[in-house]
Amino acid sequence: MKTEILNLSTSKGATTAVVARPDKETTAAVVLIHEWWGINDHVRDIAGRYASEGFLCIAPDLFRGKSTKDSQEAAKLMHELDTVDGMETIRQAVMESKHTYKVQKIGITGYCMGGTFALSGACEIEELAAAATFYGDIPEEKVLAKLKVPTIFFAGTRDAWISPEKVNVLKEAAHKYNLPVEVVSYDADHAFFNDTRPEVYNAAAAADAWQRVLKFFREHLVEVARSSGA
Repeated sequence: MKTEILNLSTSKGATTAVVARPDKETTAAVVLIHEWWGINDHVRDIAGRYASEGFLCIAPDLFRGKSTKDSQEAAKLMHELDTVDGMETIRQAVMESKHTYKVQKIGITGYCMGGTFALSGACEIEELAAAATFYGDIPEEKVLAKLKVPTIFFAGTRDAWISPEKVNVLKEAAHKYNLPVEVVSYDADHAFFNDTRPEVYNAAAAADAWQRVLKFFREHLVEVARSSGA
């Protein structure tokens, strides 16, 4: 596995993406959207985990070089990020993954703020083939109604932000519009996947979610060679 930086150009200015490449060539990519902390070591670690499992992983920097460990500063960065700008950056990452790395199928994933963008992206970016979103906010109904790609949504029942009530909105929309969404909830807090935050990290939930995500992306992104023989 090796990492490199990919330059991205958007109407609001240039930014970059961290790219983790597996040792063998692959046609499957995962676009990873960061939390409100920005691109940090945790994001780089997750990207490396995907590469170790055979996926090309691209993590676009929606904050254009800014990151923080302070929650108040993180909230400021998130609220100052224009949603249209963030989506454009994600679209550029998707397009560049095809252009630069010649991938054929692309999934999207994200955590917290990144989960919000990942779910919206799954509804609005046609080039995506699957989505795995972690405790992100739920788009409005008219956006959700456009969801056509297989999606798995992870939530914590003790999450005060993405509460069970919010998750029920997603479940109700999935039923109303027959959306291809599976919701998986754990007895866990917000950010349960983040092993750099011991106050909320839930090792059992994180391990189960990771195995589900790998199985899910392999099913929807990896081309399986089929024998023509009997």
